[in-house]
Amino acid sequence: MSALYTAVATASGRDGRAVTSDVKLAQPTALGGDGAGTNPEQLFAAGYAACFASAMKLVAGKKKIDVTDVSVTAQVGLVANGAGGFGLEVTLGVEFPDEIPAETSRELLDATHQVCPYSNATRGNIPVNIVVE
Repeated sequence: MSALYTAVATASGRDGRAVTSDVKLAQPTALGGDGAGTNPEQLFAAGYAACFASAMKLVAGKKKIDVTDVSVTAQVGLVANGAGGFGLEVTLGVEFPDEIPAETSRELLDATHQVCPYSNATRGNIPVNIVVE
């Protein structure tokens, strides 16, 4: 299968610099850093939220549902894996306009989770919780 798009970034570590655009990386204060920049979890959260929202627009468009005002917030947690390493956990909070019924919202979330590339990449690898806010 050929990639439709490939993003490329080079990084020197959590306290270094990433080259793809002008992104300065910094260790978060919760992990002992100065927090004076972006960290990989923030980048992952931004990517997942944007990707999930875009996938939802695709899914909703096929069902003739307007999701123009839908908002997706990704919370990415860095967690100890119990073996001396680390893993991630994700909560996607999706805010729908009031006019979209709860049952329709849940159907859209389930369908989007099957389409979104981030969801497909993480499925079975890290816990992803999707909630309606």
